Amino acid sequence: VQLVESGGGSVQAGGSLRLSCAASGDTYSGRCMGWFRQVPGKERESLAGIGSDDSTSYAYSVKGRFTISQDKAKSTVYLQMDSLKPDDTAMYYCAGRMADCYSGSWREVPPDYWGQGTQVTVS
Repeated sequence: VQLVESGGGSVQAGGSLRLSCAASGDTYSGRCMGWFRQVPGKERESLAGIGSDDSTSYAYSVKGRFTISQDKAKSTVYLQMDSLKPDDTAMYYCAGRMADCYSGSWREVPPDYWGQGTQVTVS
């Protein structure tokens, strides 16, 4: 499975961005998809996950501001980011795994594949 993110960029605090993650290849294997972010020198942080049944989960840091969704027909996962803060500045990654989202946290059951990342800068 190949994942390609898009939609990153620069935005002012309080603004919004929508990230997209297009999957190709054996997309049926993408039973649990998620968004992550990483700042240089810090550990990669999981933000949100979505299952094949459209169940969702969020990290406390983004709950209420970020929304994960998917369009199965397009094999695309989205991350709508609202009320952005400078602390949201990071490289954002899309990832997926064959195990469903009920199998465990991203730390317990890591992703099987990753996208290349898209930069988000909030000033």
